[in-house]
Amino acid sequence: MEKTAALPRPELLQVADAVARDKGIDRDEVLEAMEQAIQKAGRSKYGHEHDIRALIDRRTGEIRLARYIEVVEEVEDENTQMTLERARRKNPEIQVGEFIIDPLPPIDFGRIAAQTAKQVIVQKVRDAERLRQYNEYKDRAGEIVNGLVKRVEFGNVMVDLGRAEALLRRDELIPRETFRTGDRVRAYIYDVRQEQRGPQIFLSRTHPQFMAKLFAQEVPEIYDGVIELKAVARDPGSRAKMAVLSRDSSIDPVGACVGMRGSRVQAVVAELQGEKIDIIQWSPDPATFIVNALAPAEVAKVVLDEEANRIEVVVPDDQLSLAIGRRGQNVRLASQLTGWDIDIMTEAEESERRNEEFRANSKMFIEALDVDDVIAHLLVTEGFSAVEEVAFVPLEELSQIEGFDEDVAAELQQRALSWLNEQNAHNEARRVQLGVVDELASIEGITPAMLVKLGENGVKTMDDLADLAGDELLEIVGKDAMSEEQANAVIMAARAHWFEGEDGEGQAS
Repeated sequence: MEKTAALPRPELLQVADAVARDKGIDRDEVLEAMEQAIQKAGRSKYGHEHDIRALIDRRTGEIRLARYIEVVEEVEDENTQMTLERARRKNPEIQVGEFIIDPLPPIDFGRIAAQTAKQVIVQKVRDAERLRQYNEYKDRAGEIVNGLVKRVEFGNVMVDLGRAEALLRRDELIPRETFRTGDRVRAYIYDVRQEQRGPQIFLSRTHPQFMAKLFAQEVPEIYDGVIELKAVARDPGSRAKMAVLSRDSSIDPVGACVGMRGSRVQAVVAELQGEKIDIIQWSPDPATFIVNALAPAEVAKVVLDEEANRIEVVVPDDQLSLAIGRRGQNVRLASQLTGWDIDIMTEAEESERRNEEFRANSKMFIEALDVDDVIAHLLVTEGFSAVEEVAFVPLEELSQIEGFDEDVAAELQQRALSWLNEQNAHNEARRVQLGVVDELASIEGITPAMLVKLGENGVKTMDDLADLAGDELLEIVGKDAMSEEQANAVIMAARAHWFEGEDGEGQAS
């Protein structure tokens, strides 16, 4: 077929250059979008079933339109494929996999075709611009940026960052904060992701790290790494707590963050709409850290439960409201900051609870060991809270209690062992009555009392136990009976028989 001459179109290159400059994207991406638009118009004219391709000369701007026909062994689509025999009539040297290229005359764009082409170009340019924005900002998550409010839609703020547009959602704004078009705004980039539509850069003014980054800008010692921000907890627009640590013993981290006459902290407070900020000293000791975190309240005593990650804090009666804070704000922020569950009680409440525990444990020893209240009180006073502790503690330790001798200690241990044996026998009979299988009794960590509770809750076979989750097992046997780690180990032991067949097959093969 005779080749159709294509006229130089330098204005195309000028348009491509202008769009590329304006949108900050590559010139080739604009030209590729134009080629796809011309290609689409060509297929509309000559038939969508044909493989029509367009090429714009990068030097002269001339448009070449051609129909491509692939050379194949066996034709499946006559519009886009041709056998080698037919193809060699046109080009004797052509091979399978190559293309017969038939040039087509340039298209005279009609109004509809031109509109379609424009839409394709605009869409492709928009996609390229989004990709450029994503690539530019994907590694900037965690930074603070400044921008201008472009528009506000249903409370969501669109922010112009200069070379990109970002979204500051309504729930990421500090409460009672309003912005108008043209306002300057400072925010934290908390996420950058690719999406089909809309902004890809997400901003926040409520994120805890926004406050941390503001302090890094205001306090040179933080920027230099001399002072480390260990944890931040915020109730946006109301109150915040920040734990700091100095790597230089000569520098007070709290004082450095507050600044001369509060100048540094006030700059951050002004940006956060008057949010009150408690700056506290971080400590590797959880108890000290939690006491610091509850400031300004004074703490009388703390009791840690490391397994449950829970701490009981005892405060003077007049400090209770201060420790809890308005609507629980102080204790909630302290809990977020430290990562511990905090229970607050007054000295009077703690004393009452201790007395109740003392009475309950004394009564339990009187009934189980058949002793008078004097001996029961002595045992509780020395820290014993279960019959098992009396039964299995070293005899010397028991005999060292004031008022006890070896004979009394030995008698107490004997009574404790007898009581435990009676309980185990009773529980064993109850287990059998409930139909709990013997296999469950062989699992390490499960006591006869636990077996009874399992049976009463319908867990009677290995499969029944294996089907439970760790928290479900703890709910049945009681959270004081075992730790979450022990509960998971028991369940894995119950599931072991599920995998025995698989291991056997693996070894056989």
